[in-house]
Amino acid sequence: MATITIPVTDDLYRRMEHFSWVKWSEVARHSLRKREIFEKYLRSGELSDEDVEFCDKIDWHPVDEMSLKKDFVHKLENSKKETSLKVKDISDIFE
Repeated sequence: MATITIPVTDDLYRRMEHFSWVKWSEVARHSLRKREIFEKYLRSGELSDEDVEFCDKIDWHPVDEMSLKKDFVHKLENSKKETSLKVKDISDIFE
């Protein structure tokens, strides 16, 4: 397995030391893997079974990183403007 070295500032290193229980190499590996999966997903729109397994393991999906579509944002904004129905009982909905 290859090894990489990442320089960090002294301040960041001191802050990282406060979290001695964190496996920083694992954090870096997951971040790199997420980036790789995200870029493949942008190109192809698909995930391999191995990628799906990794995403499920960390409860993440490449779509989480994408911005909302403008038409969806517009629908959300319009729904905020609509008046809501005040319901005291479930039967009020069907009246």
